[in-house]
Amino acid sequence: VETVVCNSQAALDAAVRKMQYPIVLKAVGPVHKTEVGGVVLNLNSREQVLEEYRRLEKIPDVKAVQIQEMKFGEELYCGAIRQGQFGHLVLCGLGGIFLEVLNDVANGLAPLNEAEARSMVRSLKAYKIIRGYRNRPGVNEDLFVDAVVRVASLVHLAPEIAELDINPFKGSPGELVAVDARIRI
Repeated sequence: VETVVCNSQAALDAAVRKMQYPIVLKAVGPVHKTEVGGVVLNLNSREQVLEEYRRLEKIPDVKAVQIQEMKFGEELYCGAIRQGQFGHLVLCGLGGIFLEVLNDVANGLAPLNEAEARSMVRSLKAYKIIRGYRNRPGVNEDLFVDAVVRVASLVHLAPEIAELDINPFKGSPGELVAVDARIRI
């Protein structure tokens, strides 16, 4: 999702004018933003955005504030970690806080083909959420599988990547958008 990093109220104002509400603000600096109150969702006015920006600036270790248009859908995760001489282990599952709470993650060694990635996605206990349930639309499985294959290809071609996390993706029937990502070389 389009992201603008703001170090001043003037930069924030300029970014807000180019985006549609609702807006999300995220603290830049702390690794686990949610643990320090560093993620604010569903901001629907300039006044709300400014108020939360001022609050986020005061959190210890915050270097700047990211602003994004809010995306809706199920939260998904895809990541990879280098495993010494064996290459990269690629992981996928539900994202956001569900990644740590449920620990429902599938894995495979990079590179992965489409069939291997699809098998990983379908092996998740939470696959019913991806498919859709109780009148919830679910996620475009093909887009998620493609993302897993692409992450596996990236880390296979760039062995200098030690860790990669895309958490979360926001997935719906029509799109899959990376909302937050981290790469460690």
